[in-house]
Amino acid sequence: MKIASLFANIGVAEAYLNEFSNVRVVVANEFIKRRADLYQKIYPETNMICGDITHEKIYQSVLQACRNTNVDTIMATPPCQGMSTAGQKIKFDERNSLVMYAIRLIHDLKPKYVLIENVPDFRITSILYHGVEVLLPEVIHKELDADYHIDIHVINTDDYKVPQTRERMIILMTRNDIEKIWTLPPTESPKVTVFDAIGKIPIIDPFVKDIPEQQFHKMFPLYEERKRQAISLSPWNIPPVHVFRQVRVMQYTPTGKTAFDNAPAHRPMKKDGMPVRGYHNTYKRQNWDTPAYTVTMDNRKISSQNNVHPGRPLGRDENGEIIYSDARTLTLYEIMKIMSLPDDWNIPIDTEESFLRRIIGEGIPPLFIKKLFRQIAR
Repeated sequence: MKIASLFANIGVAEAYLNEFSNVRVVVANEFIKRRADLYQKIYPETNMICGDITHEKIYQSVLQACRNTNVDTIMATPPCQGMSTAGQKIKFDERNSLVMYAIRLIHDLKPKYVLIENVPDFRITSILYHGVEVLLPEVIHKELDADYHIDIHVINTDDYKVPQTRERMIILMTRNDIEKIWTLPPTESPKVTVFDAIGKIPIIDPFVKDIPEQQFHKMFPLYEERKRQAISLSPWNIPPVHVFRQVRVMQYTPTGKTAFDNAPAHRPMKKDGMPVRGYHNTYKRQNWDTPAYTVTMDNRKISSQNNVHPGRPLGRDENGEIIYSDARTLTLYEIMKIMSLPDDWNIPIDTEESFLRRIIGEGIPPLFIKKLFRQIAR
C-alpha cells in the first residue's frame, strides 16, 4: 500500500504505519512550513510537499508525486477548527471546504481506499456546493458514490484501547471494483485507563515561577530529585511551569474534582485576589480509573479543560487538610502516553516542547489508525 497523507501536520496519525511491512506513506502535504519541516525529520523517506493545496501549482505537485509513486490510498485529515465545538464555528469557514481538494485528488487518482478523518460535527457542517448550501457528507456522496462504497462513522477512540476519550468522524471509502471493503476494527474492552497509561510514573512537582526560590524549595523540597527521575524516563517528561496561586489550589483538589468545588479558601483566584469565574471542567484533575478526557491543543494550562494530573493524597497540612501530589498539568511525555504515541517515535530532541504539545493536541490517536489500517493491510 502506498499512501498519500493530506493535511499531514507532523504525522501523528501515521506514527505506527511503518510497523506494517507492506504499508508506506510515500507522499505528504502540509501547508505550514514549520510542521512540514518537522514531518520530514520524523519521516525522512516520505516526499513531503509543503504548500497550500488550494494553489494549483501545489496541487499539481502533489498529484504528480502521487502518480510517480503509484499511490493507491489517500488519508486526509483536513483542519477541523472551523467546525469544532472548541472553535468559533463560523458559517462557511473556508477551512470547511478544504475536503474538496481531497475529493479532487480522489477523482484524479482513483485510489483503492480513502480515509477522511475529522470532528463529529463534520456531519452537520455545510459548504456552498455549486452555489447551494449542502452538508459535507452529502457532498461526498454526490461526488463519489458512483465509484466508491462509502461508510461514515462516529467513533470514540477509547473503544479501541486508547487511554483517551476522543470522538472522531471516520469516513472509509473502498473503490467499487475492490473486493475487500474497508471497515472499522471491532471495539475492545475493558477500556484502558489513565492509571494504565501513566499510573506508574512517579510524582513530578511543578516548577512555580512567581515565588522566591527559598519558598519554592520549602514548598517542594524533593523537586530536583523528582525532576531527575522524571527526565530519566523520557526527555519529554519535563515538569510543567505554573504560577503559585494555581498550583496552591490544585494541591487541595482531589482526584477527578475541580478546584471550584474546594473550600472557599482554596478556590481559583485572579492575581488581584478576586475569584475566578470559569467552567467546572477547568482547574480540574483527571480520573485514574477511566480513560483520559480529550487532549486539547491548549494542554499546558491548569485553567484550561481537564488538564490536571489525577494526583495522590500526600498527607495533611498544619490545619489537617489533605494535600495532593502532582498539582500540575500532564507532562508532554504523559500526553504522548495518553495519545497512544509510541515511545520510540522519531521526534528530534531539539523540538520546542510548547509546539509539540499544541500539535499533538490536534491529532488523532495513532493506535486507532494502526488498528484501522490493519483491516486492509494484511
